[in-house]
Amino acid sequence: MTKLKKSLGLFDGIALLVGITIGSGIFATPQIIAGYLSSFSTIIILWVGVAVFVYVGALIYAELGCRFPNTGGEYVYIQKAFGPFWGFLFGWAQLFIIRTSPIAGLSLIVANYIGYFIPLASFERNMVAVAVVVLFGSLNYIGVERGSLYNKFSSSVKTGGLFLFALIGLIMVKGDFSNLTETAAATGTLGPTGNIVAALMLILFSFLGWDRVGYVAGEMKDPQSVIPKSMLLGMGAITILYFGANLWYHAVIGLEGMRGSTVIASDTAVELFGSIGAGLISLMVIISATGSINGTMMAAPRLFYAMARDGLMFKWFNHVDPKFQTPTHAIIAQCTWAIVLIVVRQNFETIVAGMVFAILIFYGFTTVALFKFRREDMGESGGYNLPLFPVLPAIYFIGIVTLVVLRAYYETDKSVQDLAFVLTGVPIYFLFFKKK
Repeated sequence: MTKLKKSLGLFDGIALLVGITIGSGIFATPQIIAGYLSSFSTIIILWVGVAVFVYVGALIYAELGCRFPNTGGEYVYIQKAFGPFWGFLFGWAQLFIIRTSPIAGLSLIVANYIGYFIPLASFERNMVAVAVVVLFGSLNYIGVERGSLYNKFSSSVKTGGLFLFALIGLIMVKGDFSNLTETAAATGTLGPTGNIVAALMLILFSFLGWDRVGYVAGEMKDPQSVIPKSMLLGMGAITILYFGANLWYHAVIGLEGMRGSTVIASDTAVELFGSIGAGLISLMVIISATGSINGTMMAAPRLFYAMARDGLMFKWFNHVDPKFQTPTHAIIAQCTWAIVLIVVRQNFETIVAGMVFAILIFYGFTTVALFKFRREDMGESGGYNLPLFPVLPAIYFIGIVTLVVLRAYYETDKSVQDLAFVLTGVPIYFLFFKKK
């Protein structure tokens, strides 16, 4: 039987984390968040708070990845801790909302920024988004090295480009940070607490990506060393870049200006550098978002492949192409459903907020799994161990439960729709996989 190729090292791990995480979140969510909150100080406190929150999550996943350095990520952790039903339900949710949603949402953002150069009608925008999905699905179909090569390229462009634009922009502001003191009543209609919860969902989306490094553990040369180092170095760099970008946007355009923007990075660049600078940063956003799409295309199909290998997904997914050594059937399925989401939902915020709500539920499961693995000494020993156990993961778990409950309360209709995507897997499991 053809097996996955072990070819990924530390730079690949960091590039994958940065490549997925810095997608279009930092270029597409700040203007929406500005509508939910009334001041820059409140906004930046939430960004810093979420950075700390996800950093703890990254450290939890570093230990989980070292305990179980197998392709599949959370699917492996949840299945080993709670059994095949919960492992299947997680994987089903990945296919129907959690991993296909960011591909769909980011593809729409790519189309929006392409629209800076070529005006696109609504239908044309959707078709461009579909074409992006097909292009990067094809790239990952023909080899993990090609996908990883684009990750390295896009990670370098987005990291260097975002750093330079933020640094040069802040220098050109010439010490005038008066816009940072601007306040304006929130335009969100969910009330003070509901608006904060909606903003947190978007900020969380901007940080998500660290969890997918473990998906390709089976293709890493030394996963017990690569996974924790990738988490630590990657998340530190991302946090610094996000803080700088938010400072740049608000210092140049201000709160009210951000609320009226749909392409915030380009509009900020126009103010400072003119149309040439705006064109360059639009190109950088396109590379950045496609890098995140590519990273998800690399990571998530390995989960569906791992599930099929364990008899918890249709056998069709358990296929590694003998020529390309990639899980090609799983890649095709992921691309197909992402295209369906583009056509059906069509709204960036709806797509990504639903994905965050669903993944938070399973983050709760993986955190509880860590407690079980520690208590029963499950998995491989000698790898990374989370410090301040059990206090740190307990605080993290409480935060997850609080966010899920508040989002369900303030946006009940959307939460029910998102949960329905997950629960469709229940009858599928009992019809096709329980006996296996």
